[in-house]
Amino acid sequence: MNKQHESPIKRRKSRKIWVGDVPVGGDAPISVQSMTNTETTDVAATVAQIQALEKAGADLVRVSVPTMEAAEAFGKIRSQVNIPLISDIHFDYRIALRVAELGVDCLRINPGNIGREDRVRAVVDAARDKNIPIRIGVNAGSLEKDLQKKYGEPTPEALVESAMRHIDILDRLDYPNFKLSLKASDVFMTVAAYRLIADQIEQPLHLGITEAGGLRSGTVKSSVGLGMLLMDGIGDTIRVSLAADPVEEIKVGFDILKSLRLRNKGINFIACPSCSRQNFDVINTMNQLEGRLDDVLTPLDVAVIGCVVNGPGEAKEADLGITGGSPNNLVYVGGAPDHKVDNEALVDHFEKLIREKVKEKAEQDQAIIAKD
Repeated sequence: MNKQHESPIKRRKSRKIWVGDVPVGGDAPISVQSMTNTETTDVAATVAQIQALEKAGADLVRVSVPTMEAAEAFGKIRSQVNIPLISDIHFDYRIALRVAELGVDCLRINPGNIGREDRVRAVVDAARDKNIPIRIGVNAGSLEKDLQKKYGEPTPEALVESAMRHIDILDRLDYPNFKLSLKASDVFMTVAAYRLIADQIEQPLHLGITEAGGLRSGTVKSSVGLGMLLMDGIGDTIRVSLAADPVEEIKVGFDILKSLRLRNKGINFIACPSCSRQNFDVINTMNQLEGRLDDVLTPLDVAVIGCVVNGPGEAKEADLGITGGSPNNLVYVGGAPDHKVDNEALVDHFEKLIREKVKEKAEQDQAIIAKD
């Protein structure tokens, strides 16, 4: 069977910080996060979306808090969900102070944008008092005017210089409990900026290609950009920014990490693109299985191959496999041929087998935990 081998990627060494009960950096798994797109003042809608993200496997969720009214709503949201929450705040330091009181797990706020030194110090003191990390978020679309003038346009160097300004403030206030992002919508600019900063600081790096696009185009752009950085060992937490349902960001994020063997959550489907050799409708089968098994977070390798050319080899390396055959398809369990199933019963039968295997693995994990 195909055991999930360790990734050959050697990750950049970084300081470990804690966002609520989720470790970020150091030897911690790369966390996957998304951001709500509901009106924060609509508490019910925001809570529902956060719970949907948590169900999809999100490690962290960011919530925009643009006003004091939104800050009060954030407090109500915080009391109704369990997942660590990051507040996204710009300019008004009083909002940061308020959400710190209300239980925020991380402050996404750029110190240089808050204003006077006493305001910055007040936010840092509140963060220090409650051990709340800060995320410095530099974006190519909102660079300081003097940097725009200096560089003429956003560049990797401009992003890094902006980041170092904010970092210098936290260094001066002796607050190393932060992480950093350097985002652009351009893949090359983003990758170059992260590579420039990676050796200059020890803090964790939050990766993302900002405003990447819609579900298809944004997934491709994010996969390329984040993949290049992750292959370099750069990155401690990621967000895939899509103009789509935020739940899709979580799915794509885990798929990227799974492809590089950096995280193992949910079903890893090995499926052929189908051709005239197929003995069952592979595409329709995959669409149904992915839709039905969307809730499964247990790691599992499942092979769905339409013919006997590559099918047996792939199925032998998976937890479960189905190989097209005539007149019936062959089901593999634990890497060995087990029984046959016809096309009409294939999807229902295979879903049942997968859920049984998930239950079996969960019971095994519980037994191991109980033994320890």
